[in-house]
Amino acid sequence: MKPTLCLLFTAFICTCTLAHHAVAQAAHPTNIILILSDDMGPGDLGCYGGTHTPTPQIDRLAKEGTRFTRYYAAAPICSPSRAGIISGMFPARLRITSFLQTKAGNRGCEQADFLDPKAPSLPRLLKAAGYATAHFGKWHLGGGRDVVNAPKFAAYGYDEHASTWESPEPDPDITATNWIWSPKDKFKRWERSQFFVDKTLDFIARNRKLGKPCFVNLWPDDVHTPWVPGPDAPKGDTLKNLQGVLTEYDHQIGRLMDGLRAMGADADTLVIFASDNGALPTLNGARSAGFRGSKLSLYEGGIRMPFIVRWPSHVPAGKTDDTNVASAVDLLPTFCALTGAAIPQDVQSQLDGQDISATLIGDAKIERKTPLLWEYGRNEKFFSYPGPATNNRSPNVAMLEGHWKLLVNADGTRAELYDISKDVSESINLATEHADVTKSMTDRAIAWRNSLP
Repeated sequence: MKPTLCLLFTAFICTCTLAHHAVAQAAHPTNIILILSDDMGPGDLGCYGGTHTPTPQIDRLAKEGTRFTRYYAAAPICSPSRAGIISGMFPARLRITSFLQTKAGNRGCEQADFLDPKAPSLPRLLKAAGYATAHFGKWHLGGGRDVVNAPKFAAYGYDEHASTWESPEPDPDITATNWIWSPKDKFKRWERSQFFVDKTLDFIARNRKLGKPCFVNLWPDDVHTPWVPGPDAPKGDTLKNLQGVLTEYDHQIGRLMDGLRAMGADADTLVIFASDNGALPTLNGARSAGFRGSKLSLYEGGIRMPFIVRWPSHVPAGKTDDTNVASAVDLLPTFCALTGAAIPQDVQSQLDGQDISATLIGDAKIERKTPLLWEYGRNEKFFSYPGPATNNRSPNVAMLEGHWKLLVNADGTRAELYDISKDVSESINLATEHADVTKSMTDRAIAWRNSLP
């Protein structure tokens, strides 16, 4: 009996192990699509309280997934925000402090000409784990203007790409001239989101036939100005033009989801919808949804962004998470955890983000291990700021730790302290009332700022 029992026990253990492995494998999303809107404030979306333009398709994403209200971009402007996503690092550590531009402008901003391909790279890690990887949309992490030596997409781990003029390999169908967009482009300004959605669906369909999982950056340049909803649009960035652009963009998100359903990829695809930074112009604050600030500002309106997560049967549907603080720099470790992609120790040691996968797919509370930190605005000549009349120009360093948010200039002046859990509009400066908190956070924020290259 004993040998028989041993054999049965061994068989039971093997069966359990295989079952556990199967469950673990099933929990990995076959595809990940990261939709990164450009200059979209939370007030642009109906599901975040926006009223200026209906967004039924994006709102549907929120109904079918979880909507986070305390997600933070890595910067209040495009290039560093995007660098934070790709690398999992605070972008200033990578010498990217503003939008990447001419070589002279980059020197003026004390920044590099492109994202260092030796930095941690999300697509490279997922590619090593067996994913097909693609970037469709705006890049703005090197290339364009007089920067002709930016690394190609393959250097970061992408298998395929179709990108805009501000990239190392602009797609000729949308870059007929030496500028961001032109009436001569084969696909016009108002057709770009459709162009990128079509590329995404085609990439996933082709790799699905091969049994290969996909990771796609779908980074449209909507709803960045200029707002051009069609060939007969009136000139200027008017509300009517924004409404036309946003309506078409919302329609294309619906096309994306319908396309996934049609090919049977809906249930095993994790879709993330976010924005790179705050809105500008804000329509008198409406696009910032009541937050102070805008693009170019470290107040909440510049960095607190929409964040919707959808993955049927894994991510809770119809849920709003108002408590957990998530960051763009968390996406690299989180996607690696969800896919089983290994993060080498030398890469792990460089990361500022942390794995929040348990929160995305359940009710786990995010315990932030370290504060979130930002910097923007090193001088007056090369950086742009919100107009002084708006009261939206922030100090140039910020720290978020628990319910406290500190803003202070790098020279220690103009310290502002807000209890962000009670004062989301950042209207009551508690720096004097809580001098001990202000001093502790100021000392650490400035030490971090002084440690940057």
